Amino acid sequence: MRRLLTASIAIAAMGVVSPAFADTKGKIYYMVPTLLDEFQTESVNAITKFMDDVGYEVVTLNADNKTDLQQSQMNDTILQKPSAIILAAVDFNALAPSIDKARAAGIPVMIFDRQITSTPSDLTSVAGTIEIGQVAAGEIQRLLKEKNGAVKGKVLQVLGDPADPYSLDIQKGFEDKMKEFPGVQIISLPAMQWEASNAGTIVSDQMVANPDIDLIFLHAAHLSVAAVAALEAKGKKPGDVMMISSNGAPVGLDLIRKGWLNVEVEQPLYAQAAALAMFADKVVNKQEIKPGNYNVLGLDSVMTIEKWGPNIKIPGAAITKENVDEPRFWGNLKAPADKIMPVQ
Repeated sequence: MRRLLTASIAIAAMGVVSPAFADTKGKIYYMVPTLLDEFQTESVNAITKFMDDVGYEVVTLNADNKTDLQQSQMNDTILQKPSAIILAAVDFNALAPSIDKARAAGIPVMIFDRQITSTPSDLTSVAGTIEIGQVAAGEIQRLLKEKNGAVKGKVLQVLGDPADPYSLDIQKGFEDKMKEFPGVQIISLPAMQWEASNAGTIVSDQMVANPDIDLIFLHAAHLSVAAVAALEAKGKKPGDVMMISSNGAPVGLDLIRKGWLNVEVEQPLYAQAAALAMFADKVVNKQEIKPGNYNVLGLDSVMTIEKWGPNIKIPGAAITKENVDEPRFWGNLKAPADKIMPVQ
């Protein structure tokens, strides 16, 4: 009886699942590095939704931030012979041989968010991180001018880990655009390993060493939470020190609503996921992807053909108190209802 009951449950479960995927074009495996933060969990929701729009079933494997586990998952997935693999790598270089192995087996590999340039892949969808820094610079110029009557003052820039290209690109974009304003003094310090407590310590120390700081620019929203705690410990209130951060996480949007953050520059998670779906048919069918400009969920994005393959770069946007509640921002955790259409 127990075996019969188990079999009945299994058949019932299959009956629930199979109609949804009866007519799919195939399975695409998404190798997510971790599910410990909202960006990664929302990436699963977005990729699953958008790939379903264009006819693919998504299977997600979580590596728990372990390189060896993700390598093992890649090996196991290759044996399943899926239509394609989407990889957000735990370690950029360590996963390169796994990409080569999958492609040698005829399985195309799409890279999501964490760009890998050391070996070819079939499509890379990334945020325009230099552009995020440039957008932040434009907002900082505006805020300094509003406060001081000109683009001048003192800015504390709290980077993420200095080994992470994401933070280095944001720094480059920001500092390049600030060069024309010599009246702005920029103090740059890294929060090692993206650890929020390190950001809090930096802000606390610098408010003592440089009490005239006009604005704090942090490279991720979770660092801003620690920065706010440090400011509160110094007796500061919302608005006493201007703040900007980047990546668009829910905590950043909440800090805008509470008056602590002036601007959050979003990393365009939804558009990055949508781009994968737009080009999935071409990747799976090994068709040419043409360079040029593409509109991805309303964002003007650029496809280039690099030495590592087709690469689409998608810009972010500035979030302020005026537009913070718009669902297009991933920090509101409401994936767009827009149906994604394949690129012809």
